[in-house]
Amino acid sequence: MEDNKFQMELKLKEIAQILGGTIDGDEDTVINNISGIEDAKEGDITFVANPKYINYIEKTKASAIVCSPEISSESKNLLKVKNPYLAYAKAITFLNPPREETGTIDERAFIGKDVKLGKNVTIYPFAFIGDGSTIGDHTTIYPNCFLGRKVKIGSNTFLHPNVTIREDCIVGNNVIINSGAIIGSDGFGFASDGAKKFKIPQLGIVQIDDDVEIGACTTIDRATMGKTWIKRGAKLDNLIQVAHNCTIGEDSVIIAHTGISGSTHIGDRVTMAGQSATTGHVKIGDDVIVGARGGVAADIPPGQIVSGAPTMPHRDWLRSTLIFKKLPEMNQTIKDLKKKISELESKIKG
Repeated sequence: MEDNKFQMELKLKEIAQILGGTIDGDEDTVINNISGIEDAKEGDITFVANPKYINYIEKTKASAIVCSPEISSESKNLLKVKNPYLAYAKAITFLNPPREETGTIDERAFIGKDVKLGKNVTIYPFAFIGDGSTIGDHTTIYPNCFLGRKVKIGSNTFLHPNVTIREDCIVGNNVIINSGAIIGSDGFGFASDGAKKFKIPQLGIVQIDDDVEIGACTTIDRATMGKTWIKRGAKLDNLIQVAHNCTIGEDSVIIAHTGISGSTHIGDRVTMAGQSATTGHVKIGDDVIVGARGGVAADIPPGQIVSGAPTMPHRDWLRSTLIFKKLPEMNQTIKDLKKKISELESKIKG
């Protein structure tokens, strides 16, 4: 964790009120910085969210440590909360708010005809806003972004540099789209006449609901008809491919290098770990976890934890991996048995 200088000095008891925690130690300790537990100095507050860092509690020079309720220390000021990692996120957000944008439109940006701009919109140089687009209040569009015609962007949304949003696509409120993401590129649809491929026009859109975050260089294809839909609160990591007509449910988390094939329906609160993938037209139920490199080839009922390619229940996959590394030994055993059987058969015939 890098050091993050506070905008202000706060007493530990004030931070406890912000985080909803209780203090074991001196509540008047002054905090002026947040830092990782190994690098912390006097005046810093640090966090223990991972059990492997518990051994650092007595070694750290931090003035206070945010931790879970069961942790104790004779020498350190502890701020105890139920969820230290969540507390860390809240503290960073409160104590280091994002800088206020200018609320101005740079003269080097291109603004098309009939564009509707909300209050305090910030548009940086070389952004392109297509005809008939709508931008909500307090939204920021960084350099070199491209918005096609009739794009709709909500309020308090951030488009980081080099984001592309193609024509007619819809982005909600409080959305973050990171650099290089492409929203609404053509879906990969072709019909064959037996020799050549005929491109199928992609007439749909992408709809991104409120409170979604899209990682850098992630691509979300527009629907052939209808919409590709990223629902409220979904979080997509970097370098993800979402194909045409997919739906990703509320509060789902999709990790980097995942590939989601066309017309896949992902339910709410689903986690797809890194380098996982789906075939097309599958349904993944609510609260499913797909392990790293998992290959989803069939529907998965709600609440399952699956791994492997093709996916299977996680416990079965663990057993299979244990067997897999023994395959050479098992193969040799089979060869030895076949040889002995052959020898026995020869003796019987003889």
